[in-house]
Amino acid sequence: MLLSGYKTVVVDNLDNSSDVALKRVKELAGEFGRNLSFNQVDLRDRAAIQKVFAQTKFDAVIHFAGLKAVGESVSKPLLYHDNNIVGTITLLEVMTAHGCKNLVFSSSATVYGWPKKVPCTEEFPLSAVNPYGRTKLFIEEICRDLRNSDSQWKIILLRYFNPVGAHPSGHIGEDPRGTPNNLMPFVQQVAVGRRQALTVFGKDYSTKDGTGVRDYIHVVDLADGHIAALKKLSDPKI
Repeated sequence: MLLSGYKTVVVDNLDNSSDVALKRVKELAGEFGRNLSFNQVDLRDRAAIQKVFAQTKFDAVIHFAGLKAVGESVSKPLLYHDNNIVGTITLLEVMTAHGCKNLVFSSSATVYGWPKKVPCTEEFPLSAVNPYGRTKLFIEEICRDLRNSDSQWKIILLRYFNPVGAHPSGHIGEDPRGTPNNLMPFVQQVAVGRRQALTVFGKDYSTKDGTGVRDYIHVVDLADGHIAALKKLSDPKI
């Protein structure tokens, strides 16, 4: 985004991340790094979010914030509904109050549940099967209701599978705190010697060798997609 000319304000509670990544982003952006600022804020903290919006007039918001571990969502559903849904409602209310009505929401392909066939298309029925997926689906419904109630809102929902990878420089990539919840960090940690081996679970899937198959999208392609969505918000036809 910085290299595309956008002034960018990051809001993150650093629950599963580090500000080191932002420092490296600034370094990689070179002279454009000066257009990046950071606020360590939880979306559920209304007063803090209000302060961020009072300090800067925003044209649009890209909403990535949320807990995303499927297994944890099953054992801690209230935490996920509180963090993901309540946080989003707070964000939307503050955006409304400050006249910012352009949103790109990072949803998930989990809203399709267990599709009857693959690849999925946008028209597939929605039927999330775990608390994490349901929070994404509920937020989508909230966004649709908001758009139906106020035509000034422009909202793009992006549903994608399993982002993986790193910046070509290798200076920024996925590096979660504690035990990873996704496959690729395990692979990377084995490659650099932080773990001894990679454990493969399951051998009775309907695949050639019985092991699981997943679809992935590279984070750089995904970043390009979000920038394209952001530009699309300026289209008067949506």
